[in-house]
Amino acid sequence: MKKTLYIKAAVFLLLSLLLPVCSQVLAGQKTHTVFFEGEDNELHVYRINGSKPGKTLLIVGGIQGDEPGGFLAADFYADFLLEKGNLIVVPRANFPSILKKERQINQDMNRKFLDDDISNYEARVVNVLKKLICESDCFINLHEGSGIYSNKWESEYKSPQRFGQSIIADDSFLKKQDPKENVNLKEMAQKVIEKINRHIKDKEYFFHFNNHKTDHPDSIHKEQLKSATYYAHNVCKIPAFGIESAKSLPLEQKVRQHIYAINAFMEILGIIPQTPGIDLKKPEMQYMIISVNNSIPVVVGKMQHLKIHRGDIVEILDIVANYERGLSVDVIGLGNQFNDMKKKLIINEPTRIVAKKDFYKCGSVFLDIDTKSLKQEPQLTLSESGDTLILRYKLKINGNLKIVDNYSHVNIRKGDKFVIEDILAGKVDPSKYIVNFKGFVGNLHNNGGEDRGYLIDTSKDVLMERYSLGKKGRHYYVLTTLNGKEVGKIFIDIQL
Repeated sequence: MKKTLYIKAAVFLLLSLLLPVCSQVLAGQKTHTVFFEGEDNELHVYRINGSKPGKTLLIVGGIQGDEPGGFLAADFYADFLLEKGNLIVVPRANFPSILKKERQINQDMNRKFLDDDISNYEARVVNVLKKLICESDCFINLHEGSGIYSNKWESEYKSPQRFGQSIIADDSFLKKQDPKENVNLKEMAQKVIEKINRHIKDKEYFFHFNNHKTDHPDSIHKEQLKSATYYAHNVCKIPAFGIESAKSLPLEQKVRQHIYAINAFMEILGIIPQTPGIDLKKPEMQYMIISVNNSIPVVVGKMQHLKIHRGDIVEILDIVANYERGLSVDVIGLGNQFNDMKKKLIINEPTRIVAKKDFYKCGSVFLDIDTKSLKQEPQLTLSESGDTLILRYKLKINGNLKIVDNYSHVNIRKGDKFVIEDILAGKVDPSKYIVNFKGFVGNLHNNGGEDRGYLIDTSKDVLMERYSLGKKGRHYYVLTTLNGKEVGKIFIDIQL
C-alpha cells in the first residue's frame, strides 16, 4: 500500500514539474482533438494558440446542417496561425445533419443546451460544446437565417420574426457579479456590423443588431432559452452572438459575410491572425484507399472499378481529395445513412462508393463482383469505367435486388416497399445524374429531386396521385436527367 502511495506521489511531482513546460510548448501551436472517433457524430475540435497570450474566441459552425455558409467559413480558421490570442474552432458541430443537408436528425442541436432527459448523439456533442463555451472569453455561432431581420414589420420576408442579415444576442448587456465587468453586447455587435456593412453594396442586405431579449417576459423568442448562445450568456457569463446571413444569398457571399464577422470579433478581442484567402474550389476526390478482407490496402482512383468476390469484407480507410476536412463515404445500399468510412461491410452485390465533401458528392469508385476467378485468388483487379453510356437501374423491391434496363416497366403490388438504390452507367459518374421518382418526395426538408436511397412504402400515402400517368395512382415513372436533360426513364406499374 505504501509503495503504491509513493509511486502516486512521484507521478504527481513529475507532472507538477512538467506542467509549466507543457504550457510553454502550447504557445504558438495548434492541436486537433477528435471526439467520438469512428462514430457517425465524430467531432473535430481545433485549438490555435497564439505566440503571445490573449483572449480566446470560440467559433462554431454547422450546428444545423442545412446552413453551409457557417461551417464553410469556420473551416478556414482551423488552419490559422496566430500572433496573439487563441481560437477554438468547431467547423462541423453536427456532421450527420450536414451530410443529410438537414437542420436536424433526432433533435435540433441548438435547442439541447437547456438540460433535457433525451439521450442521443446530439446530447453528447452538446456536452462537449458546453465545456468549450465555458473555456472561452467570447462565443460566436455561425448560422443562416430565413428572410431579412427588421425591427419593424415590413413584409412577410422582412420582419422582427426573421433572422437573416442580423447579429443576435440574448440581451443588450451581459451582467456580471461585479457591475464594473458588465459587457455592452449591443455595442460589440454594432462594431462588427459596421465592418460587415462596408462590404455590402445593397442596403436592403445590411446587417442589424437583433436583441432577442430571451429572458424578458415579452420576448418573442423564448425557444432561445435552449440555445447555445443563451447557455454561454446565462451559465458561462461570456459574450455570445449568433451570426445570421440570409439563406437566400449566394453561398460565397454568405461565407464572406461570416468571415468579415469573425475577423471583426477577433479584432475587438485583440486576437491577431494571419488572414486566409477564400477559395471555394469545387470538391474533387482523387482516390480512395480500400482494404479487402483485411489485406494490404489498394489505391482506387476516381471512377475506377475494383473487382472483388461475393462475400468479401470491404473497408474504406481514407479519401484523398482537394479538401482535408468534411469528407465521408456512402456505400450505396449498405452501411448506415451517414458515413461508411472505416466500417467493415460485407459485399454481396455490385455497388458504388460515393465520396462526399460535406453534402457535396465529389467522386465515385465501383465494386464489381468477380464470378469467374476463384475466391482463394488473392489478386485484386482494377479497371477503368466502361465505355457504355446505357443506363440501367439497381432497385430493391421488398429487400430483393432487381436490375432493370432503361425505359422498361417494373411491376409491383400495392404495399410493396421499393428503393431506387442507384443507376449503373459508364464514363459519367452516376452521382452527376438526378434520379427523380415523379410523385414522391424523398427529402421533405430539402427537395432537390434526387430520390435514390429513400424507402418508398406503397402501403402508405407517400405517392401523389396527380403525378401518376392518367392521374389514377396506378402508373408512375422515374425520370433521370443529366445537366437538366432527360437521359433515361423507367415506369413503375402498381397492381392493386
